[in-house]
Amino acid sequence: MAKDAKDSYLVGLIGSGIGPSLSPALHEREAGRQGLRYLYRLIDIDRLDLPPQAVGDLVRSARDLGFDGLNITHPCKQTVLAHLDTLSPQAEALGAVNTVVFDHGRAVGHNTDVTGFAASFARGLPDAPLEHVVQLGAGGAGAAVAHALLTLGAGRITVVDPLGERAAGLADVLNRHFGTDRAAGAASDALPALLSRADGLVNATPTGMAAHPGMPLSAGLLHPGLWVAEVVYRPLETELLRAARALGCPVLDGGGMAVFQAADAFRLFTGREPDCVRMLADMAELAGAVGTRR
Repeated sequence: MAKDAKDSYLVGLIGSGIGPSLSPALHEREAGRQGLRYLYRLIDIDRLDLPPQAVGDLVRSARDLGFDGLNITHPCKQTVLAHLDTLSPQAEALGAVNTVVFDHGRAVGHNTDVTGFAASFARGLPDAPLEHVVQLGAGGAGAAVAHALLTLGAGRITVVDPLGERAAGLADVLNRHFGTDRAAGAASDALPALLSRADGLVNATPTGMAAHPGMPLSAGLLHPGLWVAEVVYRPLETELLRAARALGCPVLDGGGMAVFQAADAFRLFTGREPDCVRMLADMAELAGAVGTRR
């Protein structure tokens, strides 16, 4: 449930390597247009030299300091669960939280990544085939993306993660929720065979972020028959998307997901309706300005 509307908000983002995040600007610009005083702080566990397990202390401190809410990102989306008072049904089903709302002293966990990715995918790749999708990553973002894809009608998802038990665990959760044989876990060495017959590939790992540059798989595994989607939005064009675009693959960057999940979080924090069209324009402008500085 959204908080009671007021005109001043203090929110933040907890995660690793989040210095380049555009979330503060996205939230503060939309708030300014709505006449709100809105301060969005970055709480970078790397700069604070803290492990992901410290997220509980950070959430408690933010609540005590009068924050209205927090966004949570890699690598804390699952670690934070044990430190919340209650979860929304979707966050509980996912086992991952990216938004915490402080409501009368209680820390309530939500997940706006699912709706964010679903809205972005429907907008950016509306005609993409979904019979078989290969997804890289079984963490918090991966759980959200897989739920979104199956909700959108994907026939089957194969989740690939360096931690085989994590991929298998996510597949089990998906099968319980969506039906038997809708999902499977696989090891990285299965990627060549999987991608040769897949419709699409989603990177739901942090690889490609400014703080984690590179590609999550060999470019040689890509082929023109794939569509390729990212959850990374900083930079908008990751090495993976650049390689896929060069082959003629339809691609989807992470900018849309960032905007739509931010809009959903803004709604939870303020109780006000954000203008997603304006926020998409903000993302294009902000990402373009970042690109000119590189």
